[in-house]
Amino acid sequence: MPRQHRFKSNSNDAVYHCISRTINGEHLFDDEAKEILRKQLHQAAEFSGVKLVTYALMSNHFHVVVRIPTQGTVSDEELIRRYKVLHPTQTEWSEIQLATLEATLKSGGEEAKKLRKRLLRRMNDLSEFMKTFKHRFAVWFNKSHKRFGHLWAERFTSTIIEGNHHYALQVVSAYVDLNPVRAGMVKDPKDYRWSGYGEAVATGGTMLEGLRSILPDGDKLDDAAVLANYRMKLFGKGSVAKRGDPKAAKISPEIFEKVAKTDGHLSIPEHLGTRISWITWGAVIGGKQFVSEHLEQYRQHNQRRQHLEPRPFAKDETEALADLFAMRSRK
Repeated sequence: MPRQHRFKSNSNDAVYHCISRTINGEHLFDDEAKEILRKQLHQAAEFSGVKLVTYALMSNHFHVVVRIPTQGTVSDEELIRRYKVLHPTQTEWSEIQLATLEATLKSGGEEAKKLRKRLLRRMNDLSEFMKTFKHRFAVWFNKSHKRFGHLWAERFTSTIIEGNHHYALQVVSAYVDLNPVRAGMVKDPKDYRWSGYGEAVATGGTMLEGLRSILPDGDKLDDAAVLANYRMKLFGKGSVAKRGDPKAAKISPEIFEKVAKTDGHLSIPEHLGTRISWITWGAVIGGKQFVSEHLEQYRQHNQRRQHLEPRPFAKDETEALADLFAMRSRK
């Protein structure tokens, strides 16, 4: 059966939540592997021209939330810089030697046009980014562990998130950053090294900017305010047990109360955790108009005649979730 075309957003600033798992769900990744995975995630993102919002790297799967900007003009100097980021160490097995890349682009001839087009085709595209990221890590992992064959299971899954819907982004990002808490690996998400939030707390940088991008007026907040604001949202969500999974851990009331007191208020109600299943299954999440537009694209692309309607994110339409809709729901 041929693969179905991946459903992508036509918006100028598309955001996706992607998940990929190891073959047979095997727990293959130790701390060293997760650290390499983290470094290669940043390298692939910078090469591809995508923006990381947050991520969580687990022992048998990973989550990543990425923003895919529209491709602008990319100079030859920028192409070379991105290539160096993706290939910091040149070997005889590199896809193209750096000296050859520089000389070819400098020549300005037909070969330069072909090379430039080939590199640009790999940028500002979700599938190409994930392909680059997953392939490079699989090569490293198989070589370092003396194994062969597939490392990753089926194609990665992706959910489109409305890029300017801050609440939708906060819900999805919190879900991702709380993975190690639900798995019982840490009690406080800041203590998990291989997550966007953990990295933002520890080092700031790219991941702090990712969190800033999901907060209303985040560009007006200083670094400390960004972390405090997101932390309150994260702990409000993480203090509620995951519905349908009694084994999943949660943030203890004592820790939640302590964090709440230090910040003074909770802007995201604790009941957000009751809708976790939507985040990995919703296909498209955002405001009603945003979801309606993507449903129409989906209907036309798949030549479906029936009219499709956005489904409310929460059936009880609580105040916090009333304006969120999804492309499909789990029955």
